[in-house]
Amino acid sequence: MNKQTYYDKLIKTVIEASEAKTWESAVCEWEIFDCEEDEDCSTECICGHEGLKYLYTIRNRINGNILFPIGSSCIKKFERFDLNEKISILEQMYNLLHAVDRGERIELTSKLFSSNLLLYFYKKGVFKPNYYNGFDSYNDYEFMLKMFRKRNKNTISQDHHKKINAIIIKAIKPYLRETLKVRKRNGN
Repeated sequence: MNKQTYYDKLIKTVIEASEAKTWESAVCEWEIFDCEEDEDCSTECICGHEGLKYLYTIRNRINGNILFPIGSSCIKKFERFDLNEKISILEQMYNLLHAVDRGERIELTSKLFSSNLLLYFYKKGVFKPNYYNGFDSYNDYEFMLKMFRKRNKNTISQDHHKKINAIIIKAIKPYLRETLKVRKRNGN
């Protein structure tokens, strides 16, 4: 199938599942409902494109229809900033989870983090109030953001590195494990 055929199939499928009857209006009805990762890239998109790594479920806000699986490339064709931002955050979360699982030293750099990802974690309640943050989760968000924005990471003190690691291990890692779905060869 050529690229135009994939795109035509995407448009047809989305419009048929929408209330609106034009692509420009139909794309406004959809939201990302869920995402899972296919480590084997063995899944086919609703457009027919094979080899998806990230399997998105989108839901129509008006009629409740569900489309699955749809790849990030097809969702980007909706040309909506909010959906593109959600894709970016979800894919960053998977990359971060894998780095943690591999036992990599996690640095607050743009390789694994972004200001938007840290804000997402804050809004989702990932940073928990505790003794160390003065029982105010905003303090952990603000600290992580400040450390992320430091240009020279070598100036981060050993104590700050310990605090960063504690937040990642005690707050971020459990959230990622609980939230993200990874499909392995055996279908899990």
